Amino acid sequence: MKFTIENIKAEHQKVKSGADFPQYIQAIKALGVSHYKTYVSDGNTRYFNNENQSVQTGSKYDELPISKTLNLENFKTRLKLHQQGGTDYMTFCKDCAENGINGWTMDLNEMTCNYFDQNESFVLTEQVPG
Repeated sequence: MKFTIENIKAEHQKVKSGADFPQYIQAIKALGVSHYKTYVSDGNTRYFNNENQSVQTGSKYDELPISKTLNLENFKTRLKLHQQGGTDYMTFCKDCAENGINGWTMDLNEMTCNYFDQNESFVLTEQVPG
């Protein structure tokens, strides 16, 4: 495996808002990441390569309780604000938790992001600009 958690963290440090996200995706894709899965509750993210080998970050912050009620319309509004650079990553994670989003999977080959709820059912798929 040619990437390490340190490589990925170095790229993530460059992200100041959601507006920086497409560059981040291109950078970690160049490192060899094929997909990853993030859990909002503690920020743990597992990064995979094409051989399904993985590294993970572990917990990144104090646990956020995930709302059992999915509020997809409000989440879409907050997501758009984040993508336009209006919120930082931690605010976005809190918005996810408050609106019932348990996490997301990012496919760097398809350039799609799938948000999932408490049951790990996909509730929203977005195409990532790239």
